[in-house]
Amino acid sequence: MAELDNDRLSPVHIVRVPASSANLGPGFDALGIALNVFLECRFAPANKLGIRVRGRDAAFISTREDNLIWQTALAVAARAHMALPAIDLEIVNDIPLGKGLGSSAAALTAGVVMAEKLLGLGWKVGRILDEAARLEGHPDNVAACVLGSIAVSAVEPGGLTRSIRMEMPDRFQIAVVVPNYQLPTKEARAVLPETYSRADVTFNIQRATLLIAALANGDPSGFPTALDDRMHQPFRAPLVPGLAEILRLRAPGLLGCALSGAGPSVLVFHEKGYAHVVDLVRQVFAMNGCTTEVVSSGISTKGYELI
Repeated sequence: MAELDNDRLSPVHIVRVPASSANLGPGFDALGIALNVFLECRFAPANKLGIRVRGRDAAFISTREDNLIWQTALAVAARAHMALPAIDLEIVNDIPLGKGLGSSAAALTAGVVMAEKLLGLGWKVGRILDEAARLEGHPDNVAACVLGSIAVSAVEPGGLTRSIRMEMPDRFQIAVVVPNYQLPTKEARAVLPETYSRADVTFNIQRATLLIAALANGDPSGFPTALDDRMHQPFRAPLVPGLAEILRLRAPGLLGCALSGAGPSVLVFHEKGYAHVVDLVRQVFAMNGCTTEVVSSGISTKGYELI
């Protein structure tokens, strides 16, 4: 393996990665949005591996060799046939784990960026995205982590990720309501069918394209139809008490709701000046025995930042 040239490195680097919400209703594994909640990693070469964690859910983030960020960096180095030095890594996390807010995608993105910097690979943003999407297995969350704002993605047969960034219209706003329990992504994926009917696929294509048009033009007339879905939310609803009722909520200024990623968090789209509609979602969760918090009240217009 090639050896690392430590003379090229600054003593300490910081990578900051936003949380993300995926699918946005009908855009299963294709649409993602970056949130104003962040994972921050301070790292530098060291004589031996040292990992410290603080912040939200710190007790559930490993400080050993199996840490996801470190393992991701090692995987990137192995693919590049280079030796990664031991590092001193301080993780400051504000992303809820197991809540459908892209915590693993943020960790994977951080690990790829960290390895790219330490190894001096000279990768541009597109290459960072390709590597993160390959490791994650689908591009929606990591595209939002890398690009910021709203990311629309597709994967070519050879594995190359194509992603285009969109801006959120000024008249639209979002919030994320997070219930007090976790829903493992593996469990939420397991309830999905292997095949879908042509009618259901057509239904989702229509809604996903309507959603893109509504977001591109800032046109609220496409909502709430644009957030309807038949590919994942109906199957996951039994795992999230109250979700079916939340998806049916209608009120002035409320554009609609969608399960955030695999759940159980809920993404709430609303018009500017109608932030109070978020309480309707919290009330439904409360009636189903779940306490909640609102952890994001906007989107991150930037993807990852390396300082």
